[in-house]
Amino acid sequence: MRKYDAIYQDLKDKIEAEIYATGSLLPSESALQDMYQASRDTVRKALRLLKDDGFIQSQKGKGSTVINRQEYVFPVSGVVSYAELAAQFHLQTRTVVLTNHFATLPAKSFKDVDPTVEVKQMRLLKRVRYLENEPDIIDIDYLDPKVVPPIPESVAKDSLYAYLEGPVGLTIAYATKEITVETATEEDQRYLKIPPSAVVVVVRSCSSLTDTTKFQYTESRHRADRFKFHDFARRIRP
Repeated sequence: MRKYDAIYQDLKDKIEAEIYATGSLLPSESALQDMYQASRDTVRKALRLLKDDGFIQSQKGKGSTVINRQEYVFPVSGVVSYAELAAQFHLQTRTVVLTNHFATLPAKSFKDVDPTVEVKQMRLLKRVRYLENEPDIIDIDYLDPKVVPPIPESVAKDSLYAYLEGPVGLTIAYATKEITVETATEEDQRYLKIPPSAVVVVVRSCSSLTDTTKFQYTESRHRADRFKFHDFARRIRP
């Protein structure tokens, strides 16, 4: 591990453990140099990583202030599963599997996230996600059978990505996403327990492996009154 990566990780761990609390200043650059026996350039690289990842805000002449990253816990830009988020924040969840069989991919629905998508047979996994005993999301996953083997019922009720990256041995790399607000369908009303006048937040995505193979198309239909999306954005000046 590079020295500045090690410094970044140690400072990140201390921020998350609240050794450096929100609103407090990190030690000065010179103090960090002494603490880690590192050059000024190495320390600055570590601080830049912390800044880019939303842990600190640097001000010239004032140092680096720890900021409240807890506000950004449901990132729209990350590739993270619902089960992983639930585990991270110790939420009470359960999953009801509605469908687990072959179906035709509705390519038209995913044209904006993958212009090259084609109609084809995929593994369809449809699930309702409950948070604190309330239905939150209908997850509709279309999985390429050339890449993804049959999904056991126990996996469908738990973490799909843990299965794919564990026993199956895939390496999931990135996803293209689109977020829209749409009128609730009859299925949304039935499974999410919402009125006909309600809207849902729909996140459509195309996920790829490290070799760029597109293996998953997902449509997540969220109750608008129960789910918030947060992300951390930093202005990049031209």
